[in-house]
Amino acid sequence: MIRLALTTGEPAGIGPEISLKAAEIFLQKNLDVQISLIGDEALFAKSFHDRLTVVHTPVQAKVVSGQLNSANAGYVLSTLDLAIDGCLSGHYQAMVTAPVQKSVISESGIKFSGHTEYLAEKCGVPLVVMMLCGKPVFKSDLLPDMLRVALATTHIPLQDISKNLSVDLLQKTIEIIGEDLKNRFDIKQPTIYVSGLNPHAGESGHMGREEIDIIIPAIKLMQQKGYSLVGPLAGDTMFSPNHLQKADVILAMYHDQGLAPFKFATFGEGVNVTLGLPIIRTSVDHGTALNLAGKNIADVTSMLAALEMANLMARNQSGTSGS
Repeated sequence: MIRLALTTGEPAGIGPEISLKAAEIFLQKNLDVQISLIGDEALFAKSFHDRLTVVHTPVQAKVVSGQLNSANAGYVLSTLDLAIDGCLSGHYQAMVTAPVQKSVISESGIKFSGHTEYLAEKCGVPLVVMMLCGKPVFKSDLLPDMLRVALATTHIPLQDISKNLSVDLLQKTIEIIGEDLKNRFDIKQPTIYVSGLNPHAGESGHMGREEIDIIIPAIKLMQQKGYSLVGPLAGDTMFSPNHLQKADVILAMYHDQGLAPFKFATFGEGVNVTLGLPIIRTSVDHGTALNLAGKNIADVTSMLAALEMANLMARNQSGTSGS
């Protein structure tokens, strides 16, 4: 039996609603999975699945749909802590996260830049990699069945990207991507397409030297270690069908370089996966959608995909895929 923890996110957003709905749909098709919803039980309607339970975690202030309250920031983080501890102890095989509101957690006085960084700190891991996976919504023989985009840097200002890149960072990032694609995605020899940072991948140094000084040296060092790498590629052409057909994953240098085209191609189908953790974590690829909260109209497609991905990764890691 696979046991999944599902943290239900910002209580004033759509997280509780899509968590319950998606879990019920998912369990109808997956008879050997149990799901624990982690959140305040008052946020959920009664479920009729005996494999769906609520791990009651009380909110710290009244919840009004669509209205953020920084007093509940501690509640949101406590749901994450319960899931992390459960995964580290082996009680859960993976955790799935509903969206949180970064701003309201920061406004409460708690330093928080996102799930990815918080999970790394709690798990004692110096570096993790954010990767988005999704099925293209445009049906074409020119596109792969699954598009994967990983990021060298995540939630930092655009002006800080260059000074955060280094040969060492890219080497470690490529190593994490390679190992997790092998062990959790069952891709024996992953091919990683690496983007440049500057327009035209720097055009031989005329538009920036990051490719010459950082990206190319990192690629060459990792190729010498046996990794299958292609690049650096210009950002405006790296998502061409020819590249997408051959790449198991594209490594972008910064958030919007990779995720803008990814979300255009996979809108509503995307899953956020944190690579490099000792635990498995997946998430939806959208935000809290406060304007939809409490109206019972939020789309559960991304949450369903996140549950399916967590289940698949857990089975791959345990060697029970296809069982």
